[in-house]
Amino acid sequence: MTILRRFALTMTLALSVCATAQAQQSNVPIKTDFEVSADPALEAILPDSIRQAGFINIGTNPNTPPTVFYGEDNRSLEGREIDVMTAIAHRLGLKPRWNDAGGFDNIIPGLSTGRYDAALANLDVNSVRLQRVDFVGYFNNNRLGMVVRSDAGDELLTELGQLCGRTVGGGSGTQNVAVLEQQSERCVAEGKEKIDIPLFPDRPSGVQSVVSGRTPAFFGPYEGLKYQASASRGALVLGGEFEVPPSFVGIGLGKDSELTEPVRQALQSLIDDGTYRRILDRWEIGYGAVSEAKSNQEILDGR
Repeated sequence: MTILRRFALTMTLALSVCATAQAQQSNVPIKTDFEVSADPALEAILPDSIRQAGFINIGTNPNTPPTVFYGEDNRSLEGREIDVMTAIAHRLGLKPRWNDAGGFDNIIPGLSTGRYDAALANLDVNSVRLQRVDFVGYFNNNRLGMVVRSDAGDELLTELGQLCGRTVGGGSGTQNVAVLEQQSERCVAEGKEKIDIPLFPDRPSGVQSVVSGRTPAFFGPYEGLKYQASASRGALVLGGEFEVPPSFVGIGLGKDSELTEPVRQALQSLIDDGTYRRILDRWEIGYGAVSEAKSNQEILDGR
């Protein structure tokens, strides 16, 4: 079954349950097509507690392809985050234990309290989050998108300034909303109307609001919204494609974690042997590939 067909099934399920709060789940099964061998040299630099345990706890927030989502069996996790971090864990000689955090807002607290050793949920690396957690960057998220109903009749927008005076939804707590808020301030400073920004707990609920006509548009990661528009059976179109300054997505880890450097080196080894690029190409998002694995402040310095 093609990625698009599987996504169509996932989209149907997501839209049907979007109004229902997610429940936290532990040790969720996954599906990945990538087999990666362990590197004894990398295993040797793991913290003793992790190496002896033989596994790492990973938190995530399933929403839509291609980042992370429940597959057609509605119980197994798939997507970019699953493939990348599972490959890293296997390169480190560890078993990944994946956990559904039950919402994006639970991710950072889960890292801070030690519930998760690592977390992947399309997390943008920024200076505020770096005060609370470590990051290893693995994707350049320099494209953002916006979906609208196909009968909206709007032109394709390519400049953030074109959003002044519009109502555009976003995911609560995400960097995408920060982009909208900053643009809204610029709109007002230029004497234009602000952007009205209704917030949603996750991307599926925001997209469902657009489908139902309650919200004119939803703003977020380009790759995810592109998939959703393509799989909506004509209900949605991509109404905006915006090039923004480099904004890196990172693997979150506990602050000053002894896992940060092993995870960074494992990602670099996957970049070097081509596995990392094959994973991104499998999800048709190779445009966001990074050429070097960086951690913490050096991620922001590389912008």
